[in-house]
Amino acid sequence: MTPELTVLTLAALLQVGQLCLMAVPANLELGTGKTLSPRDRDRLGGALEDQMSPRTARLFRAMNNHFEGLILFTIAVLVLTLSGQSGPFTAACAWIYLVARVLYVPAYAFGLSPWRSLIWFTGFLATLAMLLAALT
Repeated sequence: MTPELTVLTLAALLQVGQLCLMAVPANLELGTGKTLSPRDRDRLGGALEDQMSPRTARLFRAMNNHFEGLILFTIAVLVLTLSGQSGPFTAACAWIYLVARVLYVPAYAFGLSPWRSLIWFTGFLATLAMLLAALT
């Protein structure tokens, strides 16, 4: 397995961890009556995120942000792996992406501005560098 695929697997496990980190307090705060429902906004009195504590809502947004980032990162990893272009540079970029995503969770949860955005941008740049490396 390439280093990039290893990091992709770890990033997917991070996503599972983020889901659990958000779901436990969300269920405690909102109750299973709401979280197990069809989540129709008119029946719930609005979006569930708006009814969560600020920190749980941040964890929810951080989780969704990782879903979005994981799409581009997965594309980069698959293109590099399938084209046989994996190398030290792209492996380093993959690890930078993962470290940034791990740091992003507490930075977002605790509202660390502007660090949250800078951490996000670091992970984004690492992904972009991988995509550009695939074209060379």
